[in-house]
Amino acid sequence: MSQILRGCLRITNGSNNFFTNLNFGISTVTKEELIIARRFSSSDIKPVTREEIDKIIKNKKLVVFMKGVPEEPRCGFSNAVVQILRMHGVSSYDSYDVLKDEGIRKGIKEYSNWPTIPQVYIDGEFIGGCDIVVEMHKNGELVEKLQKAGIKSILVEPHENEGDKKKD
Repeated sequence: MSQILRGCLRITNGSNNFFTNLNFGISTVTKEELIIARRFSSSDIKPVTREEIDKIIKNKKLVVFMKGVPEEPRCGFSNAVVQILRMHGVSSYDSYDVLKDEGIRKGIKEYSNWPTIPQVYIDGEFIGGCDIVVEMHKNGELVEKLQKAGIKSILVEPHENEGDKKKD
């Protein structure tokens, strides 16, 4: 069964019910059009598995799952995380554009049990999203996390780094 509803096509296929932005006008929807619309159903997209995400973040110092890429963030929250990392002088890290892979987008949310993007991982540990990273930046915890992972922050005073070297 199919019907046009507010400019979107609503398709009912057994127990699956989904909407798509494909607008076929007022005319009757053909079987071929239903097949095309079905391909765009997000219910068909399988999240990336825990094992696959473990492979992505394991043994990496810093990984950011974001909308867009660091050179061109596609949302304000992702941009805020990128800008904070830039303030710390961190330019080398792995990033994954969740807008290009719906499987990663769904999978990372299930993996972390965190509903929003961006998501930041340091040394394989989930740190949080934009709000957490901003707070950690403000209170100095981000510098500590970065240092523990072997990532130097340019926001650390030079004498602080020298003190660390003398202890070694």
